[in-house]
Amino acid sequence: PYGAWFGGWLKRGGATVTDLVAAPGRPIGVDAVSTALATSHIDVIALVHAESASGILNPLPEIAAVCARHGKGLIVDAMSSFGAIEIDVSKSPIDAVIAASGKCIEGAPGMGFVIARQKLLENCQGNSHSLAMDLHDQWTYMQKTTQWRFTPPTHVVAAFRAALDQFKAEGGTPARGARYRKNCETLIDAMSALGLRTFLPRAVQAPVIVTFHAPGDPAYTFKAFYEKVRARGYILYPGKLTQVETFRVGCIGAIDFNEMRNVASAVAETLKEMGIKQVAPAKAANVVPA
Repeated sequence: PYGAWFGGWLKRGGATVTDLVAAPGRPIGVDAVSTALATSHIDVIALVHAESASGILNPLPEIAAVCARHGKGLIVDAMSSFGAIEIDVSKSPIDAVIAASGKCIEGAPGMGFVIARQKLLENCQGNSHSLAMDLHDQWTYMQKTTQWRFTPPTHVVAAFRAALDQFKAEGGTPARGARYRKNCETLIDAMSALGLRTFLPRAVQAPVIVTFHAPGDPAYTFKAFYEKVRARGYILYPGKLTQVETFRVGCIGAIDFNEMRNVASAVAETLKEMGIKQVAPAKAANVVPA
């Protein structure tokens, strides 16, 4: 849904939007993007890199290459990938990358930022329909005064600085991404050993959050399952998908693969306590082969 929300925000801002929607459990198709750029009047592609509603990773380098070939702009929502998955703007022609202080940076949530091509930003004066979201105005004001236009979230900024120091000390994106990938792989392996099925195939799974099919057993309800796992020290995310019942488990943050094993142990104990024997999803569920 984050891609759909992205389109909704743009529509509210007065933009004409064409939605490119992938099938459930599938990334945005590179060919679909190319066809849309060739047949529709589109100036800019806005792409969610890691779609945390399901955990899917969209093919950013390939889509960036398509946009460059068609001479179109590309804005990337990297909220759930920045700091863990490489985004090389020297290789991929990206106009702007949007991210924030939380998620893979592991700072306190609450501050967004944009890394944009300066020439593009210079040409954006007067474009914004929102005072608060006017990046050009904020940028030029900070160039002149070194200040934010409005009162900044000082505690979030201080935490962001500390998080960046820790990020650098860990080894930056390669090291953090490797830790998250091990977390993700450990989680999937441990949950699969219990009989739970992932919604996504591993080939398109971002190492950020994993969506699992809910057990098909009649004894299962998410509310009871959630509360019992929570009592064991872990908080699950409800599913964001409408077509099948799922739940999600995050694998980012200041944790390692041992914590993922502990999550699976808490889930195993909960399944036993609830008397859930059919751990596999209901037959009607749309199971994507792993």
